Amino acid sequence: GLTATGLKKDQIFFGDINTVYKSGNTIVDVKVDTYSNVSTKVTVNDAWPCSKAALSFRIPDHKSGKLDVQYLHPHAAIDSSIGLNPTPLLELSATIGSNELYLGGEVGFDTASASFTKYTAGINLNKPDFSAALLLTDKGQALKASYIHSVNPFTCVAAEMAHRFSTYENTFTIGSSHAVDPLTVVKTRFSDNGKAAMLCQREWRPKSLVTFSAEYDSKAANASPKMGLALALKP
Repeated sequence: GLTATGLKKDQIFFGDINTVYKSGNTIVDVKVDTYSNVSTKVTVNDAWPCSKAALSFRIPDHKSGKLDVQYLHPHAAIDSSIGLNPTPLLELSATIGSNELYLGGEVGFDTASASFTKYTAGINLNKPDFSAALLLTDKGQALKASYIHSVNPFTCVAAEMAHRFSTYENTFTIGSSHAVDPLTVVKTRFSDNGKAAMLCQREWRPKSLVTFSAEYDSKAANASPKMGLALALKP
């Protein structure tokens, strides 16, 4: 597979070329950007039962090497990561549960400063027509609650509330998704900070998508709406 992307901002152009090669259980992903940085990721699936290992590094950054190991079980999942340098960053996440209820958490530790970079915990409840989650994030400084409900096979609505303990700040966001037809989806989002967004996506051929998006910030002075257009092609 070969993917090329580009972005022009003011007078500066950014871009990259990404290629993916698959052979058996091994996947090699290489990306080259306009600054001659080469990012490589080698993934081996089923290196041993129910596992996946990935080695990634970036040239010329010799400290960017990282090894990820995942273990997937029908009722449990563990994902660990270690940086391949003298003072690595260690990360570990785990989830346990069933199709309806599961618990999870993650922790990150920086050996250079001997401090935790993150710790998060959450619980999720799934039912055929709704899903609810409660997350403790930002090192215990923020609490998020989310809910999504399927009104019918074509429409669903969602809401998220967040509370920050240090500033007593509350935020609220609602959204919706509606399938106009089997090939077209329209999504909307409204936030209490005055931002409204809309996205329309159509699969005009199998696995090929065209997406139009727009966002408007009512509290930004003299700000015009942001527009976006994306085209994804897959043979």
